[in-house]
Amino acid sequence: MFKYIVHRLLLIIPTLLGITLICFLVNITAPGGPIEQKLAQIRFSGAEGGSGASSVGGGETTSENNYGVSEEVLTALKKQYGFDKPIYVQYLIWLKNVLTLNFGNSFDSGEPVIEVIASRLPVSLQFGVISLILTYLVCIILGVMMAVRKGTRFDLTASVGLIICYSIPSLMLGILLKVFFAGGGYFDWFPIGDLYSDMYFEKGFFGRIWDRIHHFILPLLCYMIGSFTVLTQFMKNNLLDVIKLDYIRTARAKGLSENAIIYKHALRNALVPLITGVAGIFGVFLSGSLIVEKLFSIDGIGLLAFQSALQRDYNVIMALIFIQSVLFLFGRLFSDLVYVLVDPRIDFS
Repeated sequence: MFKYIVHRLLLIIPTLLGITLICFLVNITAPGGPIEQKLAQIRFSGAEGGSGASSVGGGETTSENNYGVSEEVLTALKKQYGFDKPIYVQYLIWLKNVLTLNFGNSFDSGEPVIEVIASRLPVSLQFGVISLILTYLVCIILGVMMAVRKGTRFDLTASVGLIICYSIPSLMLGILLKVFFAGGGYFDWFPIGDLYSDMYFEKGFFGRIWDRIHHFILPLLCYMIGSFTVLTQFMKNNLLDVIKLDYIRTARAKGLSENAIIYKHALRNALVPLITGVAGIFGVFLSGSLIVEKLFSIDGIGLLAFQSALQRDYNVIMALIFIQSVLFLFGRLFSDLVYVLVDPRIDFS
């Protein structure tokens, strides 16, 4: 097992290099970068000030670079943003800085990228952890109940409810929740924006807990709605398949109670396929949903990624890609280790 872990850790390095290299090339070569945006600001300022395109010594005009500014300005901008070097040199410099967790400064705000991400991290982390725990907790319990009561009214009702949940897009659900329950014309039961109220720090312990729950309910519903159906049906079908195996029939023939058969013998093996999703456990650190965060005015990672992409903030984009890739790759390794813990028959050595 130790050799397998070392082998997987070594494979993470070339995989990570491949991911970051491709994303770096896409970002750098995409049009509308920070230089183009800065040049647009310069042209706009020049138009407002009534000045035309600048020229530089010897009658050199701005038309020579097709940007409407002098070559000196263009060269200075490239040097400022680090684009004056070949692409492969830029990537090697970026890679060297990443080894010391230096992702540079945001082109938009000028703040260190790590601080920009850290300011949004608590928001997405809270929603990610809570939604992951609640999703698996509810889906496993509900899936087991549906499998045990297969063909009953409970199974039919739960199946119909899950199909309805699966068919509702997060955007539509969020709009409906805001209209009906967040002061959109019907009920004003839940607040919109932030994670707590203005009086949060003046409340007691239980008051703060309720205040958080009050702010979390609607966004969490939108975060989780799409995961319920797939995981619950997956859990139900896995358990039904395990119940049909020979060793379960043997356990029944020995006179074991149905609860012992289901919860002691069958459930553990039925959980093995669900462990694949455990790979995303580290992904909750940077989980975010643009739709949910935009609808409920939450400053999370999802909104940050979207805004950075619009503004071509390469440093923030690459930092998010790098961190998310590392978390995902280590999550895959973690899921393999959990496989072994749940089912000792699995051996990766």
